[in-house]
Amino acid sequence: MLKAGPVWALGAMSGTSLDGVDAALVLTDGERILDFGESGYRPYDEDERAVIRAAFGLWPGAAEVEPAAEVVETAHAELLSQFGSAALVGFHGQTLAHDPGGPGTHQAGDGAVLAEVLGVPVVWDFRSADVALGGQGAPLVPFFHFALARRIGATEPLAFLNLGGVGNVTWVDPTQPGPEAEGACLAFDTGPANAPIDDLVQARTGQPRDEGGVLAASGRWQRQIVDGFLAHRYFLRMPPKSLDRNDFHDLIAAVADLPDADAVATLTRAAAAAVARGAEHFPRPVTRLLVGGGGRHNATLMAYLSDLMPGCTVEPVEAAGLDGDMLEAQAFAYLAVRVARGLPTSGPSTTGVPALVGGGRISRPGE
Repeated sequence: MLKAGPVWALGAMSGTSLDGVDAALVLTDGERILDFGESGYRPYDEDERAVIRAAFGLWPGAAEVEPAAEVVETAHAELLSQFGSAALVGFHGQTLAHDPGGPGTHQAGDGAVLAEVLGVPVVWDFRSADVALGGQGAPLVPFFHFALARRIGATEPLAFLNLGGVGNVTWVDPTQPGPEAEGACLAFDTGPANAPIDDLVQARTGQPRDEGGVLAASGRWQRQIVDGFLAHRYFLRMPPKSLDRNDFHDLIAAVADLPDADAVATLTRAAAAAVARGAEHFPRPVTRLLVGGGGRHNATLMAYLSDLMPGCTVEPVEAAGLDGDMLEAQAFAYLAVRVARGLPTSGPSTTGVPALVGGGRISRPGE
């Protein structure tokens, strides 16, 4: 049993951009965030990325999945074992496939393995229960965003945007009594973000990303391609809604004949345009958009967001005293405590699940 009151929880996240594993300590009682602790990062090397990338889009049983899971478990064990004591660990794993309307959702990595290695309870498999009950299984961080809004003293609606491989946004009204209250949160995936940019830059230049958005800044984005992208049926769907990393694979094909700079500029503009289109679904407009994830380092992407969202201050989460590199790892520390205490982790306005759900399995050492 988890002791009463606030506890230190250690969260870990490996995103679809395949940079590596983030880990962070959070002091929380599952409702409030009382403090942030130590954080760390363990990058994947090129061979590890190749093993995981070979398993993208695949489901349990495929030959490529087990080697990918071993890479994920090993990398997490190496990083998490460097931390001091924590009451429990929140382990997201590595998403390989996500199709809530079909087979479901698949994150590689076994929390029971980590529980044995680390010697503490591990909360994992956060998404499956939500999907099994009819939800999208994503995004899972909105309840954490609500707690963040309270921590930074927000008194009116604002939005948190994560720009990872896929973009996701949470609209938050911090005046509501809690994240599960009606009207407190609305969340959904906005569209592709870093994934197509990274994939194209990797394929054409051998570099892992458009560092700082420099290549995009030197190009000209193509309106016809961006407009065609925005005509995709996904943008007509009402939230909550979610995406797989490869759902917009045709976007790279659309820029195949463009020079490098123009192609990257067009993908970058498309990522920003998807966010602006998503903001049309907010219950009330926001005047502040706080951006986390690797995309906040892309100056061209941030400039496009500001251009497309007049009247809204677009700034990295660091402007609010937060750590944009660690938000998702911190989120799974927070969610792990909620799971251990029987509190909901998602609901109708965040994943579309018909009722509040507390997802996640708990594996304990020796069990």
